[in-house]
Amino acid sequence: MDIIHVITPGDHFSARTGSAIPTVVHGLASAAAKDEEPVRHAVVVEESTMRPRYESASAIEYHGVPGPSRRDRYLDLARGRLGRPRRAVARYYAPIAEAIRQEAPSIVLTHNAPVVPWLLRDSPHRVVLYAHNELLRTYTRREAARTLAGVAGVVCVSESLAEQTRAALPDRLADLVHVVGNGVDTLQFAPAAGSRREHETSGAPLRIMFVGRMIPEKGADVLIRAAMILGRRDLEFVIVGSQGFDRSAALSPFERELRELAEAGPARVMFEPFVDRPALPALLRSADVLAVPSRWAEPSGLTAGEGLATGLPVIASRVGGIPEVLGPAGGYVEPDDPAALAAALADLADDATLRTRMGAEAREWALAHDWSWAWSNLRGVIQSL
Repeated sequence: MDIIHVITPGDHFSARTGSAIPTVVHGLASAAAKDEEPVRHAVVVEESTMRPRYESASAIEYHGVPGPSRRDRYLDLARGRLGRPRRAVARYYAPIAEAIRQEAPSIVLTHNAPVVPWLLRDSPHRVVLYAHNELLRTYTRREAARTLAGVAGVVCVSESLAEQTRAALPDRLADLVHVVGNGVDTLQFAPAAGSRREHETSGAPLRIMFVGRMIPEKGADVLIRAAMILGRRDLEFVIVGSQGFDRSAALSPFERELRELAEAGPARVMFEPFVDRPALPALLRSADVLAVPSRWAEPSGLTAGEGLATGLPVIASRVGGIPEVLGPAGGYVEPDDPAALAAALADLADDATLRTRMGAEAREWALAHDWSWAWSNLRGVIQSL
């Protein structure tokens, strides 16, 4: 059984970015390589994408075409409503489908790409839609039924997302939905050697970190507002990330807004632009607490799991699939509530015993939910198809 992964055209199968889907593919393929009878994983990547690439999956290269324009996307939406194929997105993914057709019959895991089962409908490959987000929001049930008619299964990264997906599908397809939660690399992401800094004696401020894209949905502004409410000089807040994957890019309007917000109050807030994945483990080890203040129903936050694996207490929004990632090891607040977040962080700041207990529970939960756990669940789904 060979597995071929389809990622978004133009996405980079490289540690030089923090892109979520390639990270998931790399984690699953790395875990699969440890099996007694390893399963070959390949990933279809556009030939011009970044190198070096992850070595966990072999590359099937293709020559890409320009993506749909905004007008194309609107026309596709209208075509879908009329029961017709979405031609622009089909054209965008056509080179991928053609590259897969040259391969021996395989299991094709098409990540966030509902069009691929339709493009490969007359091929010998068995296609599984792998949903990392709510993909069918703009689809009628009739269109979803036609587009996914030949799909062998649907995998969602959380039960929260699976509920939304089942609701968008006709009963026959809803019965094909499975849940495979994301894992975490517990070797790369691990606690710092020795005990954590003793702030009570060293006088060093407690470091509370946010890691993620600088977009409103991720809620970095919620954390900064919580910092302003606290106004404590024994705490420092480190906001890590950029709008995209280029640390040298000009600041977006939202990023400028964040800096203005931080400058307006007494809190110690520092900004670190995007860091690539090789630098992330050490960065997380420099923190004492991880905050995940998402205001949208994030299906499955990778950074939250990486914080757990690092042995950090994690305070997160109770929304979407985040509680499934953190389980009983996380601390929760309602989304978009700076006051509640400030109170939760204050409790941690004032109780070293609580921090130690939550950090130990975090690491224990992560060890039980690593990429081998995720691959075992996915392998079971595939074998059941």
